[in-house]
Amino acid sequence: MCSDRNDAPDRPSRYHRRMADRYDVLIAGGGLVGASLAIALDGAGLRVALAEAVAPRADLMPSYDERNLALAAASVNALAALGVLDAAAPTQPITHIHVSRRGDFGSVRLDANEMGLARFGATIPARELGNALLRRLDRCTALARLAPAEVVAIETDDERVALRLRTPDGERDVEAKLLVGADGTESFVRRTLGIGVERHDYGQSAFVTTLTLGKPLDGNAYERFTDAGPVALLPLGGTRAGLVLSVPAAQAPQVAALDDAAFIAFVHERFGWRAGRFSRPGRRKAFALARSLATRTTAQRTVLVGNAAQTVHPIGAQGFNLGLRDALTLAELLRASNEDPGREALLARHVERRAADRDATARFSDDLVRLMTNDFAPLRLARSLGFHALDRIAPLKRRFALRGMGFRGDTPLLALMR
Repeated sequence: MCSDRNDAPDRPSRYHRRMADRYDVLIAGGGLVGASLAIALDGAGLRVALAEAVAPRADLMPSYDERNLALAAASVNALAALGVLDAAAPTQPITHIHVSRRGDFGSVRLDANEMGLARFGATIPARELGNALLRRLDRCTALARLAPAEVVAIETDDERVALRLRTPDGERDVEAKLLVGADGTESFVRRTLGIGVERHDYGQSAFVTTLTLGKPLDGNAYERFTDAGPVALLPLGGTRAGLVLSVPAAQAPQVAALDDAAFIAFVHERFGWRAGRFSRPGRRKAFALARSLATRTTAQRTVLVGNAAQTVHPIGAQGFNLGLRDALTLAELLRASNEDPGREALLARHVERRAADRDATARFSDDLVRLMTNDFAPLRLARSLGFHALDRIAPLKRRFALRGMGFRGDTPLLALMR
């Protein structure tokens, strides 16, 4: 619930301000993006709190799941600069990318060495990145970690945001000059502040798992498009690979019920044999695929980042990378300012800096899904010719690669560090 401070200037807030702990910034949500933001603000001279709905325990955080993340080069740069990607974080470089569409001629082959690049990015299991973030959070010197603590009420006015947290010891009142909603696709912060959402259901489910290959991928990543949806194969080191397999939502129960041998046969039927023979699938988990875009990303003394601001199709592996750039840009603006962190001008600047990247990435993901699943014959010919041209025009290929690496729009400075 939002209130106007001028409506009742002499009446005490329903949240007793004399009892509340006060912070400059409170981050609601301790997932991958929220934790990254907290780390990026460490040492910034701000009183920062991170409110996490569950107690932080390695391997058990709900957002640190079975996914295998493809980190764009910009994300690798930033996470390394923040001290997150340490020796214990098992990243694998992506040095080659192969993009194709079943039934079409032409493909796109990207080689980092040919472009004078060290790599296009790196892969890491979401659980391992989460654990690396937890280790780095433990080293933060001026961060209040409120966990488990679930935000259950919000009230904003011209001067502060008052929040009520539910904890094992009862309810607790806190205040902040700036509230950051990093609490996921079904964001409580977004709903409570009345920010609308534009949703689109793709009618697909994505199965994520790991596979054992007959030979190592050696830095090769594959994106294979089919009529039924995309299939991605990511290098995880040795002969292990991460798989993201999209299927029509109506087919998901049947795919989930397949035994290992039948599932491997199904993957080969969809992907082919370019990467050799697959075996030993790991635990499978399915996610419904939908796009969710907040109609605005700020409210009074509040800003949304990550999936709370936008959840995009995983095609091209841009979701976490996009959310991380939200966090890095916000941290950069807060660090550069000695003024009130929740003031309207700063939030407007954040919206301005993030607009081009957010809009272009969301539009690219959505357009690519629609383009690649359309079997209209003239479109197939045009698509094939486009693949053929992209693969042979070096400047166009380089531009395509750099955008996929996270260097688009107003890139945060930490993402440019190597």
